[in-house]
Amino acid sequence: MSRRPEPVQVVKQRRDAVLAALVAGVPYIGFLGIGFDRRGDELTGVLPFTDSLIGNPILPAIHGGVTAAFLEVTAIIELSWSLLWDEMESGRLDPAGLTPETLPRLPKTIGFTVDYLRSGLPRDAYARARVTRSGRRYASVQVEAWQDNRARPFAQANGRFVMPVHER
Repeated sequence: MSRRPEPVQVVKQRRDAVLAALVAGVPYIGFLGIGFDRRGDELTGVLPFTDSLIGNPILPAIHGGVTAAFLEVTAIIELSWSLLWDEMESGRLDPAGLTPETLPRLPKTIGFTVDYLRSGLPRDAYARARVTRSGRRYASVQVEAWQDNRARPFAQANGRFVMPVHER
């Protein structure tokens, strides 16, 4: 007997609730004001511009540390999102019971290399990450950030992460 598909609004609410819980689990994300735009299983990190992000007021340019943090946060949330996807889609993961304390642990960064391609201008920035390898112990993620034109990234990074241990 086949299961009836869930109403689209139920699926959207579950996905949004899981993403909100993931983001709430990292206070630094809120401090920087980073949000995530979700379309299906694809996430785009959004860093809204504020004057406090400027590192070089003469150019002006977004601070390199903010850029690196934005890339790293986007990579970690994408990796975590991909780990939770199957449980979330099957309904085994109940978003109503999710808090930062009950969420699975986040992957830990063991290496993160940033390439600064050009100055981040004083405007909103966007980032997308792609998991290139995800094993039981380690994962690799590529991420790039852009502003007005996705084909012209201002920074990109490669990250390596230790995967959280799943207690069963």
